[in-house]
Amino acid sequence: MESVPTTTAATTRPDRHSHEIRTASSACVAAIDAYYLQVLSYGRDRQVILQAPLHDPACSLANSLAAHFAASHRPSQYKSFLAAAAASLGNATSYERAVFRAISCLVGDEKDEDAALEMHFELLNEFPKDLVSLKRAQVLCFYLGRPDLSLKLVEQVLPHNEDQSYIYGMLAFQLLELGRMNEAEKAARKGFDINRHDLWSQHALCHVFQYECRYKEAVEFMETCSSSWTSCSSFMYTHNWWHVAVCYLEGESPICKVLEVYDHYIWKELQRNDAEPGEVYINALGLLIRIYTHGLTDCIVDRIMTLTDIFKKELAEAVYEYGRGEYKKAFEILGPDFNAIDYKMIGASDEQLDVFTEVWYDVLLNIGQISKAIEEIEKQVSKRAGAPFLWSLLEKAYSMEGRAEASDAAEKAKALRAACFS
Repeated sequence: MESVPTTTAATTRPDRHSHEIRTASSACVAAIDAYYLQVLSYGRDRQVILQAPLHDPACSLANSLAAHFAASHRPSQYKSFLAAAAASLGNATSYERAVFRAISCLVGDEKDEDAALEMHFELLNEFPKDLVSLKRAQVLCFYLGRPDLSLKLVEQVLPHNEDQSYIYGMLAFQLLELGRMNEAEKAARKGFDINRHDLWSQHALCHVFQYECRYKEAVEFMETCSSSWTSCSSFMYTHNWWHVAVCYLEGESPICKVLEVYDHYIWKELQRNDAEPGEVYINALGLLIRIYTHGLTDCIVDRIMTLTDIFKKELAEAVYEYGRGEYKKAFEILGPDFNAIDYKMIGASDEQLDVFTEVWYDVLLNIGQISKAIEEIEKQVSKRAGAPFLWSLLEKAYSMEGRAEASDAAEKAKALRAACFS
């Protein structure tokens, strides 16, 4: 390990984006640069940032970034990193001080999400090439359910990064969350053209295909990209395969193909020493619930039982009661005005939240609120007319009320299923 310099007050080095960092340690800067790449590429080695303060304990930026990482992955350590960053502010560059202010609003004792957003807007206004800070701010917006602010952030820095990797994936995701699918597809394709290993551009393009019910196109595209996923984080790896499995399911592919993805590309991730179990469980549960709502229960009983003890509270309580067939209890938990978008804070995309909406429809049907179910399903069909499962649900609801439209809905579902992978 490089020896720690005795004084760094007058020494600065640029990071990969040309931001000046107060340090005499090239190894410290190398660790910071490696962390940048891991964050933007959804890599598995984000803990590399913990090496930076070892190379230079007095580097404010190294400690700030380490504090942000530790807050989520090593909570007992983040305060010491944050304190070290604060202690070095006197010698820090203006860029380092801006990053410290933004991060301290996210992880400090005085955590303030509104202030954190404001600090990130200010930071990116002065340092628009800082895509890692952009990603950090967009993640915050995602949990707050504010794609409008997230789009504003990326549009603020886009003129300074028009030829850069990763920027267009970050643009595309916000556009699709706002329903601007044509623009999202163009942005995602541009990001993919710049860097075919840009997983967020791949992911955004898949979202567009999936939303527009282009399931065959989505599967073929993602399977072609899958060789680039081996070094990405548990979240990105299992979530990308989750998309593939859902497209198989929506396209009425044999259930064995869906379960093959679950077993070999989602659940098997837990065998890795560097796996993040929480991310795996979320994608595993989301897929099993989808399969369940499609009425394919017998083949997943053992898999559901494996997950039963893991999810026992918060949002999972309603799902648990639903899985037990206690539809009235599930209805009481979700409430009469359930809206899946209210659960955005769990860190789910719109497509992931769809499964809770489908659970809601099935709950309504099972407790006899058929008219309410038809009203809600028809609203969703008006947005996604190419989804076979929605038409099947509508057929079921119409049939329960003895309505003639049931046969039309059945034919529509049949035709869409036939077209999905033809």
